[in-house]
Amino acid sequence: MPDGFSAGDTAFVLISAALVMLMTPGLAFFYGGMVRVKSVLNMLVMSFIALAIVSVLWVLYGYTLSFGPDAGAGLIGNLDFLGMRGIGMNDLAGTIPVTAFSAFQLMFAVITPALISGAIADRAKFGAWALFVALWVTIVYFPVAHWVFMTDSGKGGWLVDRIGVIDFAGGTAVHINAGMAGLALCLVLGKRIGFKKDPMRPHSLPLVMLGSGLLWFGWFGFNAGSALAANGLAGMAFMNTQIATAAAMLGWLAYEKIKHGAFTSLGAASGAVAGLVAITPACGSVSMLGAILIGLIAGAACAAAISLKYKLGFDDSLDVVGVHAIGGVIGSLLIGFLATGHVGQTAKGLFYGGGFGQLGKQAIGVGVVAAYSFVISWLLGQAINKTIGFRVSEDVEVAGIDQAEHAESAYDFSAVGASLARALGTPAHSTPTHSTAPAEQAAEKAPEKTVEKTAEKKTEVDA
Repeated sequence: MPDGFSAGDTAFVLISAALVMLMTPGLAFFYGGMVRVKSVLNMLVMSFIALAIVSVLWVLYGYTLSFGPDAGAGLIGNLDFLGMRGIGMNDLAGTIPVTAFSAFQLMFAVITPALISGAIADRAKFGAWALFVALWVTIVYFPVAHWVFMTDSGKGGWLVDRIGVIDFAGGTAVHINAGMAGLALCLVLGKRIGFKKDPMRPHSLPLVMLGSGLLWFGWFGFNAGSALAANGLAGMAFMNTQIATAAAMLGWLAYEKIKHGAFTSLGAASGAVAGLVAITPACGSVSMLGAILIGLIAGAACAAAISLKYKLGFDDSLDVVGVHAIGGVIGSLLIGFLATGHVGQTAKGLFYGGGFGQLGKQAIGVGVVAAYSFVISWLLGQAINKTIGFRVSEDVEVAGIDQAEHAESAYDFSAVGASLARALGTPAHSTPTHSTAPAEQAAEKAPEKTVEKTAEKKTEVDA
């Protein structure tokens, strides 16, 4: 290997890339548990398809648009690495191979559009969604990644390398970007049938908790891995991620208890994700006490923000705007107050004697990415909606999108129904209209011959 290569750093980044990849299936479970049973498969596959589409596009042109030498004004990379040409296994980016760096950044590109899917759960055509993912990463994510992540001694992305916006691991490029795109698509597709009228409760809170746990686990790769080396900065980012997430969970639950009178498992899971989002841009620039403060603020603020959709009338199905857009804004702006100048970046926030300079830069980054993502996402959504149609028909939405779009269902209830029917001595195709408890009690009191005859009749019906 060439001079400067570090086996330890390379192993760390590759493991971090694998952790970030795990976040997309984790997100699929997190979102999948929150939708109704008739939509869970569609929700899962909407995340998984991003793994396929974005991975291919990344090799074809995504990497070079994001991290190729700047093509002008810090807006986009050039085409030097089109198809990953000219990149050998011994070429280094710092102390790690370029291929390892590219793999790590690919996983960021994958999960960002997957985050958007939660905003339009229950009502989007799968083919239209897949087309949107391909167009959106090309026109929105790849340029924004160049703005925010590409550093080249003042000749890289215009936000990070020319203005000085701090975004350690993607508060703007990932979370604000996805959150504002989600808001745009909410407006394009409109409200779900029964919004604010019918109950739309999560069908599986255990899946939600599992998904949030996988996200939390994978997020250590997301944040600590962004140091791109196994060093003290990675350790600080790791600790900041953990404690901000814990604080956000406490903040969300405290708000929930005060506002609604209960501590819910959904609130705990959502609070954790809000903390992960908020600390993402700041984990390399704040102290651990600052991380706790960011977490507490984000947990309570995001819990309050999710009610905005009812007040403002947009149907953000799984609170992508309230958690990712608002959480990303909070974390990005608080850098302007809490950056110590002694962690990963030298810039100081207002509370550490840095004045309002860094806060102003953070506000520019937040505003530019939010506006660009919203406008382009709305235009893309409208274009797809006017051509091939983005929303499923009313009949499909009511009956269940899983069967219509995927010819499958997440759960097979036929075996459960047959077993229950055998236990009750009723035909499997009959549908009970009341509690089965009285039937069970009657069966226990019935003579054995009566039970045997019922079983025989049931066998004949099944045959």
